[in-house]
Amino acid sequence: MHEYAVTKSLISIAVQEARKAGASKITDIKLVIGDLSTIVDESVQMYFDIISEGTIANGARLIFKRVPAELCCKACGHRFNKPRQGFTCPLCGHYGVPTGVGKEFYIESIEAE
Repeated sequence: MHEYAVTKSLISIAVQEARKAGASKITDIKLVIGDLSTIVDESVQMYFDIISEGTIANGARLIFKRVPAELCCKACGHRFNKPRQGFTCPLCGHYGVPTGVGKEFYIESIEAE
């Protein structure tokens, strides 16, 4: 459910920035979302379609760019993308810990007319 609040803020920021640039219509919004952010693309899209009605963002295309979660092995220091299951280092078999990469959620760009 946190996607509602996040999407509402996303629209507010996009509309504010587009208006500052003198735009009357937003056509595309590129989002960067880390796999550890717990943001679900489909939920953001659903809320966007509803909340953006009546704004200059209505009808804009959302472009989702996913960032894989990165781990660092506690034993050998190897950095690797988190496997689908578990946290095991592909080099030595020990456990990796999150590096912070993969928690992103931000607007990378806004296209407007």
